[in-house]
Amino acid sequence: MENQFLDYSLPPHLIAQHPAPERDQARLLVARRAHASLSHHVFQDLPKLLAPGDLVILNNTRVLPARLLGHRERTGGKWEGLFLRQQGDGLWELLCQTRGHLSEGETILIDPGPLKLVLIEKSHEGRWSVLPSPSGSPPELLARHGHMPLPPYIRKGLASAGDEERYQTVFAQRDGSVAAPTAGLHFTDRLFDHLEKRGIERAFVTLHVGLGTFQPIQVDDIKQHHMHSEWGELPQPTAAAIKACKNRGGRVVAVGTTSVRVLETAVASGDVTAWSGETELFIYPPYRFRVVDALVTNFHLPRSTLLLLVSAFAGVELIQEAYKTAIEEQYRFYSYGDAMLIV
Repeated sequence: MENQFLDYSLPPHLIAQHPAPERDQARLLVARRAHASLSHHVFQDLPKLLAPGDLVILNNTRVLPARLLGHRERTGGKWEGLFLRQQGDGLWELLCQTRGHLSEGETILIDPGPLKLVLIEKSHEGRWSVLPSPSGSPPELLARHGHMPLPPYIRKGLASAGDEERYQTVFAQRDGSVAAPTAGLHFTDRLFDHLEKRGIERAFVTLHVGLGTFQPIQVDDIKQHHMHSEWGELPQPTAAAIKACKNRGGRVVAVGTTSVRVLETAVASGDVTAWSGETELFIYPPYRFRVVDALVTNFHLPRSTLLLLVSAFAGVELIQEAYKTAIEEQYRFYSYGDAMLIV
């Protein structure tokens, strides 16, 4: 794939700073691979763009309020952290940002209190192991002390009250992500009703989105890129729904690149079966998709693994044309932006 396209230029005003007034009123660019054609729609049109018998697969992860604000007990200096995951022995893994040099054994006071974090050890990757006090599960403590972790390109990461609802899918169930599965943000209960009435089923997978999602490709040879690991699960009822869909001639419509990673990882054994675990699957052109027949996705950052994945699915030339057209037509990009359906 051409690095020139990986580095496509986006006018800053097209980076969406707020979601559409209503979730399903975002714009939807439809890319048809068979004809290499593009057409313009609204997301609420999705049911009539799909066919009876299709199966929509959604990622039901829930975004944790993983952004923490506080100050250093010793110096009083401002501190900011991002919860990444729970480690053993009650420890958390965090990214930390502050002026000056943090030291092992130092205490961070989280605002609002009384949560304290003791810095235990810093990894080679620059991530800190910390011990929270009082102890508790991450979802429980973060719900009381954390903030929604907006990406830095949205209002410099500063969340407002409305983001607690809008940076979360309406079907979120399982705590664990530090970023939203953004293609799912456009779905509403009303849209699900319309899909059901049209004979389009839905099923769920889980992929807890990690920070690596935003890690840019920094090597000239994409095969040398180290793909981040994320935890996912394809439950047995979803595996059964996929088989039934394939048997009746329907299409498996993955909502988001995160759902694609789960589906294509689970089929690696040769059959669609229940699966759970860590996936490091890196999809880039050329790649033969074994489960996914159609894809709903947002517009992705330059030099991202997500841009490579959609290019592998649609073809590099069609994605180049789609992004060029989206920019010309003033589509809104990234997490709070508009969407694309690739069929």
